[in-house]
Amino acid sequence: MKRNSVINEKVPISKLGILGFQHVLVMYSGAVLVPLILGAAIGLSAKEIAFLISVDLFTCGIATLLQVVGIGRFVGIKLPILLGCAIISLAPMIMIAKNEGLPAMYGAIIVSGVYVVILSFFVHKIIKFFPKIVIGCLVTIIGFSLIPPALKDMAGGVNSPNFGDPKNYLLAIVVVFIILSVNKFFHGFFKAIAVLVGLVVGTTIGYFMGMVNFESVAKAQWFEIVTPFYFGLPEFKISAILIMCIFATITVIESIGMYSLIGDICEEEITKNDVSRGVRAEGLAQIIGGVFNAFPYVTFSENAGIMSMTGVKARSVIISASMFLIALGIIPKFSALATIIPPPVLGGAMLVIFGMIGSIGIKMLSEVDLSNNNNLLIVACSISLGIGISVIPGLLDKMPELIQLLFGNGIFTGTLTAILLNIYFNFKDIKSYSESPDIESSNAEASPTL
Repeated sequence: MKRNSVINEKVPISKLGILGFQHVLVMYSGAVLVPLILGAAIGLSAKEIAFLISVDLFTCGIATLLQVVGIGRFVGIKLPILLGCAIISLAPMIMIAKNEGLPAMYGAIIVSGVYVVILSFFVHKIIKFFPKIVIGCLVTIIGFSLIPPALKDMAGGVNSPNFGDPKNYLLAIVVVFIILSVNKFFHGFFKAIAVLVGLVVGTTIGYFMGMVNFESVAKAQWFEIVTPFYFGLPEFKISAILIMCIFATITVIESIGMYSLIGDICEEEITKNDVSRGVRAEGLAQIIGGVFNAFPYVTFSENAGIMSMTGVKARSVIISASMFLIALGIIPKFSALATIIPPPVLGGAMLVIFGMIGSIGIKMLSEVDLSNNNNLLIVACSISLGIGISVIPGLLDKMPELIQLLFGNGIFTGTLTAILLNIYFNFKDIKSYSESPDIESSNAEASPTL
C-alpha cells in the first residue's frame, strides 16, 4: 500500500539525528527496565545484566527496522513505529528463567515468535476472545502482582545486608516524588521521560549516599559484537512455550491497538493486510530476540506521543532512532551504566510503573458494563485468583510440575479464568463478532501499550 507524503517526508540530515535520538531517550527507560528487572530477579551478575541491556538495545534497533522498512510486501507495516521489549512478558520470563533456566526461556521466546508469525495469517479470528473485560483483568493482575518485587527493591533488594534500612526507603520515596513532580509540573518531552529523570537523579543521590559502585562500568569494554546464544543453546520445554505463546497473543492484541493509534496520527488507513504484515514483523523480531538473548517486542506508545507533540511523522526519523539503538547496543560500557542503579532507586521507579499498569487495567474495566452481574463475576474471579496466586507462594507445591508452572503463575491463571468465564457468560457476543477490513472494529481500544 502506498504511504502518504507525511510518512515519506524528507527530514534534513542536520535535524534527523536529533529527532531520532529524542525517540531513543523517550523509550530508553522502558527498554532497559526489562533486562534490569529480569537480571536482578534471577540473580544475574552486573556483567550479565549489562550484556542483556546491550543485546536488548541492539535488537530493538533490528526489530524497528523490520517494522518500518520491512521486507517487500510480506513483512512490516511500514509506518513510523518503534519497537521495544514488552513489559507484559516480564513476569512469565522471570518465572520460566527461575524454574527452567535461561535456555528454556529463550527457547520459549523463539517458538512463541514462530507462533506469532503463523498467527499473523489469521490474527482477526483470535481477537474476539480478548475483549476489553479480559484484557482489563489481565492488565490489572499484571500491574498489582508485580508490586511485591518493587517493594523488596525499595527495602534494599533481596539478600541485601542492609535490607529494610530507613535510608533505602527514603531514597525510594525521593525517586517516586521526582517522577510524580515531573509529571505534574512539566509537559511534552520532559514529562515523557519522567521515569528516566527519576532514575538518573535517584542514582546521583544514591552515589552521595555510598550506594553506587562503578566497578562494572570500569570493567566493561568500549566495543563488543553482539553474539547469539550467549547463555547456551535454547531448550524447548512445552510448559514454558505454552506460557510464552499466551503472552505473545496479548502483545499482538496490544500492538494492534497501537497500529490503529499511529494510523490515526499519520492519517493512514490501516487494513487487515497491514495488520498481518505488522504482526509478522513482530514475530520475526521475537525470533531474533530469542536468538540474541533478548526479549519479545511490542509497539511503544511513548514514541507515538512524541510524533503527536512534534508533528514530525517521517519514517526516516524512526530509522535514525533504530541506528542509534544498534550503535548503543555494541557499546557495553554505555549499557553497564544502567547496572549501577541502586535497588531502592529501581524499586521506586518500579512501584510507579507497575502501579500505573494496574491503574490502566482498572480504567479499562471501568469502560466495561459492570452493571451486568455476569461481568462483575468475571472480574471478581479473575482478579481474585490472579493476584491471590501471585502473592501467596507454595499454593500448588503438591501438584504435578506442569500444573505448578502453568497455574502457579497468577497472571496466566487469572487471564485463563477471564477468557473461559467470558466465553461462558458472553458466548453470544463472541459468536456475533463480525470481522471488518478496518482495524478499528477489532477491539483495538482494549490494548494500551505497557
